[in-house]
Amino acid sequence: MKAWAVSKEVRLKPAAFLDRDGTLTRDRRGVYITEPGALKLYSRTALALRLLADKGYRLIVLTNQSGVARGYLALSTAKKINLRLRAMLAKKGVKINAVYFCPHGPEEGCSCRKPRAGLIKEALKDFRTRLEDSLVIGDKASDMGLAINAGIRPVLVTTGHGGYQLRKHAAALKGVPVFRDILSAAHSAADRSKTVKRGS
Repeated sequence: MKAWAVSKEVRLKPAAFLDRDGTLTRDRRGVYITEPGALKLYSRTALALRLLADKGYRLIVLTNQSGVARGYLALSTAKKINLRLRAMLAKKGVKINAVYFCPHGPEEGCSCRKPRAGLIKEALKDFRTRLEDSLVIGDKASDMGLAINAGIRPVLVTTGHGGYQLRKHAAALKGVPVFRDILSAAHSAADRSKTVKRGS
């Protein structure tokens, strides 16, 4: 489900597909973000995203929000939280191109809940994307599964659930690049990226 997006773009560019909770914003196990005011950015998030944008990546957030299905928050509130994310980052000079989220529970069998690739497929309808130069950055095994299912480079960060996930799913995550946070991951992406003209 699309929370919002800029107008459709035809320019072919790579994308940084970004998890929200635990990657861009603070997250605790078992605690759901149920109101816009509860959203807190990591201190290095804005710097990381500016770096990625400067290297030509579109910034697209993909997030599972099963709290809607579980009754912890209304769908309208989930959309407001994602709008809050856009506003917080805009104040720091970062333009997020779009946010797509799955409001379903894990038992519903939808096509959009990570690690299924539905959210990326939805994004590809709005943005011409060079997948071979794109990446998925997240703190969970489901984010890495999404990347693999979509044929995109996975990058794990150890913020949020990342450290726990790395221990729990060590075999499945073997070979996945691991970084301590979003800024470290962004520096790596910038170092290995091809020359891409900056644009919207």
